[in-house]
This record gives sequence, structure tokens and C-alpha cells, in this order.
Amino acid sequence: MIRNHIPYLLMFLMLSCSSTVDPDRNRRETEAEQAKTVSIPVFNPDSAYFFIEQQVAFGPRVPNSEAHRQAGLWLAGQLDRFADTLYIQQTRVRAYDGTVLNIKNIIGAFQPENRRRILLCAHWDSRPYADYDPDPEKHYTPIDGANDGASGVGVLLEVARLISKRVPNTGIDIIFFDAEDYGRHRFSDLQEEDSWALGAQYWARNPHRSDYDARFGILLDMVGASGATFRRESYSMLYAPNVVRKVWDTARQLGYGHMFLNTDGSFIVDDHYYVNRIRNIPTINIIHQDDSTPHGFFPEWHTTGDNMDVIDHYTLKAVGETIMRVIYKE
Repeated sequence: MIRNHIPYLLMFLMLSCSSTVDPDRNRRETEAEQAKTVSIPVFNPDSAYFFIEQQVAFGPRVPNSEAHRQAGLWLAGQLDRFADTLYIQQTRVRAYDGTVLNIKNIIGAFQPENRRRILLCAHWDSRPYADYDPDPEKHYTPIDGANDGASGVGVLLEVARLISKRVPNTGIDIIFFDAEDYGRHRFSDLQEEDSWALGAQYWARNPHRSDYDARFGILLDMVGASGATFRRESYSMLYAPNVVRKVWDTARQLGYGHMFLNTDGSFIVDDHYYVNRIRNIPTINIIHQDDSTPHGFFPEWHTTGDNMDVIDHYTLKAVGETIMRVIYKE
């Protein structure tokens, strides 16, 4: 993914009401009562951690590598255990530097006959370059991508395991996008438009079902590091503000308001951008943003330090519980 520094031009106009009654109060109270009565499976962060650990054990999951091939087979097998229908979407795409990449989007459908659907997604590949590593000699070294990639997949595999045992009222599609992180090297002179999120771009133009649609989507990216903070990513607010509010309100109800911050984040070109722009499914990005770093993400982003040492059980729990509450309340 890449962070876009686009000015915040006229994002939203909030109309005030002369009445002293909070128009959202009754809705929030009703939703809180409904959440108490819905039987929601308990998210297990240890299980999510295990799924992340298994991915990282293959080595850097860079397209065209043996580690990528083996990890893809494992992921497909795991999702096949849980989903009602498994789709494997294989294709070739051309990277910014002309490299032809053999990629695979891995898709699990739950209750495929249910027309009311929610899309959950993450990317499963890892960055071929540690181009933000403090050691210049590592700038072309592939990374493990424990947080940047594997964490979102690990959370969603645990979600898949749980919903396979107790189905929610809506159909769920889980997509693991490939080749998200094969974007332009930091020091490359090549200028290529749309060099990121290649798997999501392909799926958005060629969905696994030609008539595919969903009420909304949620992308998880970098959702496992200690001390994570999730600001309201700006493309999410542009395309799907109601979904952002739904998810952030849910996180606060669960006691995670200190992580899901009511502050505006940057415009980030990630998988959700193309799902919104090409497929027109209102999709948000839950992504770790940190303005104390020069790139705006967690400190180990695109470095060889993005390994299992950065993964935190509490962060996984916060994100996983929030996602489970959202999908079971629908």
C-alpha cells in the first residue's frame, strides 16, 4: 500500500439539528441491546496468532517464489476446511518493473445462497523489498510480513473457523488478495500508475462470480502490532463513511476506543481503494497508522523487522472481536 498526501477538501458537511434530542441515541441503545442477545462466538487471539505464525514459517511470500507457492497451497487448504465454497483465482499480472507475476486470489464463501453479503479481505503476499530498512544493504531483501499481510489473514482465518461453527444471519465472503505489496521500490526511477494491490485490481474487474455484490466490505491490513492505533482512513471515509462509523462505534462499545481513534487518517492506496473504485462496494480499511514515523505506518513497516516479534495478542483480540460483533449484528 502507499500513503497519498491528498488535501482534505470538503470531506463532509454535518448539518446541525435544532432539536436537543440526539437522533442517534435510540439507534445506539437498540444496537447495544441487540448485541447482548446475539450469540457471538468468542474470538481466540491465540488461534489467530498461530495462523500468522504458520504463514511466516514459509518465509517471505513473494510472488513467483517457492515460499509463496507453498503458503498459497496451505492457505487454500485452511480456508477450504471452513468455507462452504472455495474459489481459487489464478492469473498473471505485470509488476511496475515489467516482471510477470503468477498470482492467486484465495476466496472462501459462506452461505453462498444468501443474497445479503459482507466482504472481508486481507492480502497474503509479503513485500519483496525491505526498502525502509535502516540498513541500506537490506533495501532489496524480502520481508516476512508478519504484520503487513499475515496479521489480517490470521485474524480472518480465525473468523472463518468460528463462523463455520455458528453461521451469522448474512453471507460472508473472505478474500485473500495476492500481489498487494509488489508496488514500486522506494528508490526506483520507474513511474508506474496503480502498481500496488494488483490482485485486488484483477478481482475487482473479474470477480469470482460475475454478479457479485456485497452490502459492504472490510479490509484488514497491519492489524497485529503492539500499540496499534487505527485512525479513520480517508478513502474509507470518502467511499463508506457509514461503515466506518459502524465499525468504530462497535470497537468503542467493546472498550477499544483507545485503539480505534476518532481522528482522520491519510488517504492510503490499498486493496479497498480498487474494490471501491472499480467494483463499487463500499469498503473500509482498518490499518495501523502512526504519525510519529516518517512513512506514517508502524515502525517496522517494509523492514526486515516485520516479523513475529511485533505481533501482539491484545491487538489481534481487539480487531477480531470487533469484526465478529459487526458481522453477527447484521
